[in-house]
Amino acid sequence: MTKPQRRTLKASTITMAHGAGGKAMRDLIEDVFVGTFDNENLNKLEDQARFELAELQAQGQKLAFTTDSYVVDPVEFCGGDIGTLAVNGTVNDLAVSGAIPKYLSCGMILEEGLEVSLLRRIVASMRQAADEAGVTIVTGDTKVVPKGKGDKIFINTTGIGVIAEGVNISAENCKPGDKVIVNGFVGDHGAAILNARGDLALDVELATDCQPLHGLMQAMLEVCPELHAVRDASRGGVATVLNEFAESSEVSIRLFENKIPVRDEVRGVCEILGLDALYFANEGKLVVVVPAEKTDAVLEVMKAHPAGQGSAIIGEVLEGYAGRVLVQTGFGGERILDMLVGEQLPRIC
Repeated sequence: MTKPQRRTLKASTITMAHGAGGKAMRDLIEDVFVGTFDNENLNKLEDQARFELAELQAQGQKLAFTTDSYVVDPVEFCGGDIGTLAVNGTVNDLAVSGAIPKYLSCGMILEEGLEVSLLRRIVASMRQAADEAGVTIVTGDTKVVPKGKGDKIFINTTGIGVIAEGVNISAENCKPGDKVIVNGFVGDHGAAILNARGDLALDVELATDCQPLHGLMQAMLEVCPELHAVRDASRGGVATVLNEFAESSEVSIRLFENKIPVRDEVRGVCEILGLDALYFANEGKLVVVVPAEKTDAVLEVMKAHPAGQGSAIIGEVLEGYAGRVLVQTGFGGERILDMLVGEQLPRIC
């Protein structure tokens, strides 16, 4: 039996019919989504993706499961777009648990009037990011809201990964004496989004740091299976992550201001606006807390990986003053680095 030819979307903009469940919606799904993501599970157009448990069990003893939604404004920016964020953001949420990411779902909320050409670019970015991360987008959903009730496109992605036996990474594991490492320049994504909005009219190119981090994580685990705590520093930045670590582990953490890698361009944006790069969002940076005796080995393998070439030790874990994060300034004094209060930059991811 000859396989039916895949449907083609002829419309140039999204209409309410594309979310109504009929022919127009089927054209959209088959052409834009199935035609781009194109894998055995998705191509069946079932209401769910199905996996062999034995295949997952052969790779690990625990299942990691996460979900996130993306509402960034603008939806395209230097170095990426909302589709790139949706894939890498969810891949990284899995990666920092020590999991090997395997499968993603993709839920799209489209605004009536969205240009189909823009949608195709975003979906193509998702496919490229998924291929680079070694994950497969296996199921999804599409809804359309009336014009003025959304903002072009919102994306939800859910991810499944597998954690190998013996890996136990948690915000509760930080111990006095541990060292704090980041894998490169902080604040790039938040600054890139701010610049893309055009409000500052800066004559500099600021690109997102969006990248998958699971390869870096696996390299770190090979030399240090007992990594204590790891988290990607997205909304709220490095400052928020470290405050969460300090509270969960009932320790204090001291950062060394002159050791924190920040690009001059990002530092300049912060100085203009009176902001702190430690609160800026990142989409390709993780914060890792490592046992002191394994610090050199972990730092060496991080610097050897493409996603960690700018890695640096930026702080240490201390006893006492549970839940407090301090920054040792270049002048020898100290200031408290609190959890982010309010909204520094809206809709950055």
